[in-house]
Amino acid sequence: MGGQQRANIRIGGEVQIVLKKHQRCGTLTRGVVANILTNSPRHPHGIKVRLEDGQVGRVKQVLP
Repeated sequence: MGGQQRANIRIGGEVQIVLKKHQRCGTLTRGVVANILTNSPRHPHGIKVRLEDGQVGRVKQVLP
């Protein structure tokens, strides 16, 4: 599932994000959502979240 829709992302859910420093190469980081930072219901580059370990990035994939 893609990360462009805020409704698809749940606090406590597992996601893959791209960190700001990895936007050019596209390296994904896996983690559990602690906070959803984007307020709008949709964002073309992915909803911005903070993971439980403190890393912030845009969701590229929501894992089951």
